[in-house]
Amino acid sequence: YDLVVHAAAVAPHRAAIDGQPGTLLANQLLDAALFDWAVQTKQKGRLLYISSCAALDAEPDAYGLLKLTGERMAAQARAAGVPVTVVRPYSGYGEDQSEDFPFGAFAGRARRREDPFEVWGDGGQVRDWIHVDDVVRGALAVAESGTEEPVSLCTGIGTSMFDLACLMCDEAGMWRSFAFLDKSAGQPYRVGDPTAMLRYYTPQVTLAEGVKRALADGD
Repeated sequence: YDLVVHAAAVAPHRAAIDGQPGTLLANQLLDAALFDWAVQTKQKGRLLYISSCAALDAEPDAYGLLKLTGERMAAQARAAGVPVTVVRPYSGYGEDQSEDFPFGAFAGRARRREDPFEVWGDGGQVRDWIHVDDVVRGALAVAESGTEEPVSLCTGIGTSMFDLACLMCDEAGMWRSFAFLDKSAGQPYRVGDPTAMLRYYTPQVTLAEGVKRALADGD
């Protein structure tokens, strides 16, 4: 194959990461199977491994450790002669994202005009939101470059969950009324450095445009 993209995963969202530990084992087996196949079949085309910004946390959680292990497998496959590119997406989102993920959940609540609008945690968690179109195009551009260093896919712009909820409510023309729930909120701050990515690709979709698309998609 000219290009093999490994994006397979079982429930890689916060509720499953914290509450369904078996999914992490399944995901590690998927990673191992993919790299073993690539080595055994002596793939000469590029393999693109979708890691995660969670691998960059100072104290990675179980999901971050899973992705670090995947990156180590990528290095071993590369040493065995398989050309491998690793990208680390930050908070990807899109118009049809599942409500298991924060952006998708917020978009669904805004479409339904839920009052109060629920937010997990205190809303202060900051994320680097990057549209799925930019994740895909950025990942392919990095793979085409042939770089062997992991590259973060991000915008460098941090937006809190609360600010995202406000954007959703404003776009939907809703009164802002929030309920902050005592549920798993993940890391308090994840914002990337886009320097390496910008050598190959510049994100095109702003968060405001992404919110507009998501809510228009439900009309």
